[in-house]
Amino acid sequence: MLAVSYQNHVLMNWINLEQAVQLEDIKKESHEQPVMIFKHSTRCSISGMAIDRLTRNWKDAETAHIKPYYLDLINFRDISNQIAQEFGVQHESPQVILVKDGKAIYDNSHMGISYKDILSESSS
Repeated sequence: MLAVSYQNHVLMNWINLEQAVQLEDIKKESHEQPVMIFKHSTRCSISGMAIDRLTRNWKDAETAHIKPYYLDLINFRDISNQIAQEFGVQHESPQVILVKDGKAIYDNSHMGISYKDILSESSS
């Protein structure tokens, strides 16, 4: 797991997405709870701002029902491409994809990534 912290407080415990076989696990898990995939470009300042905004707003009490996965798409571009194909979403970076019942129910990118939208979509 990758813990992202802000001002010395751990805010999120991401599950690293580093193997294509994990996509099948994500589909299965999404039948029990919504799964969020954050595709992050470690070379992009906009991606850095988007993940920072998300982690600063993340509250365990509100998001306990969402399982968060983190994909470093610079190192795992092939998995990023497979995500686009498997879930029928166009590749973006940064990008959030919310998976429920094996299907992408929400995706957004860049500054369109919204904590409130993720909460709203994960609860519907």
